[in-house]
Amino acid sequence: AAATARSLLAAGRAGGRRCRALSAAGAAPYCTVAPQQQQRRQAPPPDMKSYLWSRYKEAKRVTKELVPSIMSNMLNPDAIFSNNEMSLSDIEIYGFDYDYTLVFYSKHLHTLIFNAARDLLINEHRYPAEIRKYDYDPNFAIRGLHYDVHRALLMKIDAFHYIQLGTVYRGLSVVPDEEVIAMYDGSHVPLEQMSDFYGKSSQGNTMKQFMDIFSLPEMTLLSCVNEYFLKNNIDYEPVHLYKDVKDAIRDVHIKGIMYRAIEADIETYICYAEQTRAVLAKLADHGKKMFLITNSPSSFVDKGMKFIVGKDWRDLFDVVIVQADKPNFFNDKRRPFRKVNERGVLLWDKIHKLQKGQIYKQGNLYEFLKLTGWRGSKVLYFGDHIYSDLADLTLKHGWRTGAIIPELRSEIKIMNTEKYIQTMTWLQTLTGLLEHMQVHRDPDSQMILEEWKKERKEMREMNRNFFNAQFGSLFRTDENPTYFLRRLSRFADIYMASLSCLLNYEPDYTFYPRRTPLQHELPGWSDQLCTGTFRIPFLQETVQVK
Repeated sequence: AAATARSLLAAGRAGGRRCRALSAAGAAPYCTVAPQQQQRRQAPPPDMKSYLWSRYKEAKRVTKELVPSIMSNMLNPDAIFSNNEMSLSDIEIYGFDYDYTLVFYSKHLHTLIFNAARDLLINEHRYPAEIRKYDYDPNFAIRGLHYDVHRALLMKIDAFHYIQLGTVYRGLSVVPDEEVIAMYDGSHVPLEQMSDFYGKSSQGNTMKQFMDIFSLPEMTLLSCVNEYFLKNNIDYEPVHLYKDVKDAIRDVHIKGIMYRAIEADIETYICYAEQTRAVLAKLADHGKKMFLITNSPSSFVDKGMKFIVGKDWRDLFDVVIVQADKPNFFNDKRRPFRKVNERGVLLWDKIHKLQKGQIYKQGNLYEFLKLTGWRGSKVLYFGDHIYSDLADLTLKHGWRTGAIIPELRSEIKIMNTEKYIQTMTWLQTLTGLLEHMQVHRDPDSQMILEEWKKERKEMREMNRNFFNAQFGSLFRTDENPTYFLRRLSRFADIYMASLSCLLNYEPDYTFYPRRTPLQHELPGWSDQLCTGTFRIPFLQETVQVK
């Protein structure tokens, strides 16, 4: 941390020198002078074309020089990132989800789910056999997307409920911006049309948000079947299609198709990670209590944990709960726990205590708290689903929460590439030029500004393509956070790519969130870094203690 702080300070000093040069070049994305004051202070040169292009070239030159100092402060893909201050010394009990938290799956699993659900549509819902020609594309969708159930449109929405134009798909084809704007009377989605608290389309909500990693095959299957109907001019009801695909995906789980396939070929589907055991062993060595709450069935969890942790995996956990039916587990006070014996048979005994080494089914959190006494901020629970795993725990019960975001590691690696840094640095500089030079209203200046706006739009599309050609980053829609990130920031105290990141931190480590400047604070922060009016682009957005 100290080394990173020193690097930041050095980069800040170097950036300060470059800031003054960029300011001279006319690039000021966060200008401390109001536009009217700029106009009064700066008399426009007689040859505006030469003036603007000279500022453009100088800004580009200085921005290029800035890139090496930015690249000296890379993000660590194995870091833990903090939304809320939290000290591990306060945590006495650690809880875990199973799927995509303790265990990770190979790329073959999503293909299995897609193919099984597609076949269920054909065999049980009487969909055309021709849809079998569609295969799963792992590069099509990302998590966090919204689906308009009535219009059959898949899209990316930002934290302010605005649709990111260029990311709206009908089937496998992008919908033109003009058509999107006409359908939604702009690009804003009103609150009453958004998904409900858990991301579902219910009680009048027309949008469904896909937050689960398991939902990636579902989004792709929806898009493929939509594509088939559209290409073949088949009239269909989008609401029925959404429900049928949802039911088919559900049946892959509840009918045991997925579970049986994984158990039969566990080495193909489960990514063996010895670090999972290392994390659990480290916590146990420091006297921490641990529990598991999962929606997966008993035999499936048992075989998976034996594979990644060992036959003695239950010895590491004080409580194990399967088929919990989250998020209902956190809200329904009526369902009692049932003990599961070694043969998987449910016993009828009344549960007075949750015993170590035993497996329990169903139950509810209120009974769990009564039987264990594990309450409040001394409990830290990890899961991958922002709503089903984390939301109720932080809002209603005061537990600390950790989100497992596997996509984080690959996105950070992209952000650390020289190409990405060059693109983002120049994109922010160009935005600054536009903001600073828009005060010039003469025809020549406006023509040049339009060229710059076109270049900015092209670069934003290039930036999206770094992550996903259709939808871009999981965390950003151009400058704004995504709706996914908004919920992540609200419901997770910390987040990381995998549990193995915990191995990089001592059990008494305190996570401090960076003070992110508010918009009205930016000029003051910029002035501390630069004598001029241009803050260091990109650097403050990405540097995190390693």
